Amino acid sequence: MANPATTYPDPVQIAVIGGTGLRELPGFTQVATLSVETPWGRPSSPIAILHHPSPSSGKPIPIAFLSRHGLHHEYAPHEVPSRANIAALRSIGVRTLIAFSAVGSLQEEIRPRDFLIPDQIIDRTKGVRPWTFFDGGMVGHVGFANPFDAAVSAIVSKCGHSLEGDGVKLHDSGTLVCMEGPQFSTRAESNLYRSWGASVINMSALPEAKLAREAEISYQMICMATDYDCWHSTSESVSVELVMSHMKANSGNARRFVGAVLDELSKDEHADVVSGGRLREQSKYATAMTGKEGRTEEAVKKLSWLFPGYYD
Repeated sequence: MANPATTYPDPVQIAVIGGTGLRELPGFTQVATLSVETPWGRPSSPIAILHHPSPSSGKPIPIAFLSRHGLHHEYAPHEVPSRANIAALRSIGVRTLIAFSAVGSLQEEIRPRDFLIPDQIIDRTKGVRPWTFFDGGMVGHVGFANPFDAAVSAIVSKCGHSLEGDGVKLHDSGTLVCMEGPQFSTRAESNLYRSWGASVINMSALPEAKLAREAEISYQMICMATDYDCWHSTSESVSVELVMSHMKANSGNARRFVGAVLDELSKDEHADVVSGGRLREQSKYATAMTGKEGRTEEAVKKLSWLFPGYYD
């Protein structure tokens, strides 16, 4: 669309966060570009609103898309403004978030260009990245035992397996290690993660998944293996060139996979899942430990922007 609108009148419940290549999906039409200012700054890119015809009614279903590393990949993993990204998406109505990420494989059976749906995360970031909305005078504790949404994961898995005859190879579960970066792992680190039974490694899952949980957004990541991490002594050394070559070669499968997931989520039968009802108001009571007299004006103002009506 040459000149998309700069506003969108209705809530947008489903979003994708990932690389710019996923912004152009078959059957999706961009209708708006939103610039959102949050108390935590601007997100890493404007939010594109795409229309997708509902499989049930044919009416257009809005999908939000945000480029994690910026429109030109200008944000390093530790520089991604994740709080602004998640806050901006919640503010337009997003309650289900599909995150896409390139990953390194830590297991022989997860081959480059395979896809994996992780169900657990090991945090190896170093505290450089702001990882919570609850600070500066408002303490909040939100459960994170299961970082990904089981109901959304089941839908993603179904869609991935439906494409296996067309070249998609999917692994239904696995543990993802999120490292700090931007450098790749040492061989010793890579072998340590393998000894823990981890499946894949990336630099993007955190704090994104933690912030989505705090924001009451159902979150599921789709991982695409682009290399064997450096543990694999017979493999090519991990490099940007190697990663990019596999991403380019597998981009068609990635777009079809994400498109199939969005198509399925758009069905009326998944309305309860998409609305994120399982997480509704969990953060309203997460801050109960901080009495009103201990809450700073700035913290209340920020959180009231994110959660209208919670702290009136």
